[in-house]
Amino acid sequence: MPLDSDVFAVPHGYNAPQQVHITQGDLEGRAVIVSWTTMDEPGSNKVLYWKEHSKEKKEVKGKLTKYKFYNYTSGFIHHCTIKHLEHGGKYYYEVGIGHSPRAFWFTTPPKSGLDVPYTFGLIGDLGQSYDSNKTLTHYEENPFKGHAVLFVGDLSYADNYPNHDNVRWDTWGRFVERSAAYQPWIWTVGNHEIDFAPGIGETKPFKPFSHRYSTPYKASNSTGPFWYSIKRGPAYIIVLASYSAYGKYTPQFNWLEEEFPKVNRTETPWLIVLMHAPWYNSYNYHYMEGETMRVITKLMSSLLAMFMLMKDLMTEPQPDYSAFREASFGHAIFDIKNHTHAYYAWHRNQDGYRVEADKMLFFNRYWNPIDDSTRASS
Repeated sequence: MPLDSDVFAVPHGYNAPQQVHITQGDLEGRAVIVSWTTMDEPGSNKVLYWKEHSKEKKEVKGKLTKYKFYNYTSGFIHHCTIKHLEHGGKYYYEVGIGHSPRAFWFTTPPKSGLDVPYTFGLIGDLGQSYDSNKTLTHYEENPFKGHAVLFVGDLSYADNYPNHDNVRWDTWGRFVERSAAYQPWIWTVGNHEIDFAPGIGETKPFKPFSHRYSTPYKASNSTGPFWYSIKRGPAYIIVLASYSAYGKYTPQFNWLEEEFPKVNRTETPWLIVLMHAPWYNSYNYHYMEGETMRVITKLMSSLLAMFMLMKDLMTEPQPDYSAFREASFGHAIFDIKNHTHAYYAWHRNQDGYRVEADKMLFFNRYWNPIDDSTRASS
């Protein structure tokens, strides 16, 4: 979309906070990281917040960062963690205090438990095209109403523009604010976040993403911000980094090896593992990219689902593990009903937002350990 698109509009007011987004800020779901950018001057790095129906307003102070990338200098990027929230509550928050304040709200997840229902949205490879806008609009209008987005990488696609034009990180942040300021987006890094461009003197991978998007990696004893875990309602979510070292003896491998035994299926019955490069994939793009990670980690655990939302050419012949193939943009919903069942629906951009192009019922393998594979037995 062109830079003057209405979805990229800058909020009114001097030094008004923009690109506001939130993500989970701890392991248990009782903290939220609020992030925003100011352009004119640093301004206040405080967040004012209060619980619904409460007259008591609290204040918490955050941290400030900025960066340069080639001929671009970022605005003033703020990250502030609100802690000690109550499960299942609605909270309001305000940023830009002292200049042009803006207010938003979010809800915290229910406390983890065996039969706690929860609905996730699934989005990846979003970018900032006209299809991107349709994908986000359809997700917002989906009657299932996801409570949080599991984002599987490739955010702004700024690296597709000349010299990795980081203005496109700003426009993307303003574009997704309409959702990401009100519900947490759980971040996974993809190849378009690497931003490695030695030809223009940029040799630090993930520089723009690392400054702009914070993750609660320390809460799960991770040593790197691109691989971490959280609990959210009935789900234990493990985020992996396809483009950071993951071989044996690496920090990511060692962390993951210690992470799987921590999953308590009576507390969080659903295990969800996110990564960008799919482990089973028959598209030309990313084909076999995730194979080494799959082989290296296969002895640790079996995963719930892998998904990649993209449009590309497909490999031939179609592999045995692929049941159906179609190139389409869209989003998905993963609606956890209880500890045994979850409902998945795929919504294509070319359909109405209520149309389910594909759907299936998931049976939790831990609680329902039977083989219902459709593959013919030999």
